[in-house]
Amino acid sequence: FAKKIAPNADPMFLPNIEGLLEATIVLNTLYREIRHLLLLGKKTKSVVFLMQLQMFLPIIMRYAEAFFGAVDAFSGGKPIGDGVGALVAAKLMRGKPHKEIVEKVVASEFDFEGRRVVVIKAKGPGAEVGKPGEAIARIVAQNSGAVARIIMIDAAAKLEGEKTGRIAEGVGAAIGDPGPEKYKIEEIAVKYGIPIDAIAIKLSLEEAITVMRKEILEAAEKVVQRVLNIIKERVREGETVIVAGIGNTIGIGQ
Repeated sequence: FAKKIAPNADPMFLPNIEGLLEATIVLNTLYREIRHLLLLGKKTKSVVFLMQLQMFLPIIMRYAEAFFGAVDAFSGGKPIGDGVGALVAAKLMRGKPHKEIVEKVVASEFDFEGRRVVVIKAKGPGAEVGKPGEAIARIVAQNSGAVARIIMIDAAAKLEGEKTGRIAEGVGAAIGDPGPEKYKIEEIAVKYGIPIDAIAIKLSLEEAITVMRKEILEAAEKVVQRVLNIIKERVREGETVIVAGIGNTIGIGQ
């Protein structure tokens, strides 16, 4: 559909149009739901429907403002908060050769203090998330399972009261995808007994889909150093480690 309405658009930026369409669809849906409750309350002369609308309106408006901000980000091709994982990967890849390892996912390989590091992210600067699970599975298979560690970086939803840009570290596949990509990563890691480190940068829904804030940008720089520290502390010389920057890479190149 994006190709149909923008036949002359650069293929790299077609995903931006897709993101723009998604944001406008959400805004239209919110409008129709609000109108539904308002008209239903008037039609049935029931105050219950209007009470529901009044109670939910503050959270509905938060969603509306967030997706309205997303329209600006996607139409302008600007980096969004959800791209912080991809930004960390891009910082690690900067100035190094890279290649497309699976569709819409690029990889860069380099040496860091005697460790072989393979960094992956979605191919930018279009609004892509790629298939990081397929990419990780392919790299592990190419190395016959001889991967010491997988480090994943992604944005994560924060709770009210938590500071934007707070960094949390844990274990497991740090990826919002509930389906095939997460499964592929977990399956290959279990098969070869590869530990997975997870680094999450906390932000709100609004911050995830709107133009990247300064606090998130600063957190990305801190995470780069944290990733390098993990490699030095947990990966031996001569071993291979995969670093995966997860998230929408709009506005973020290699």
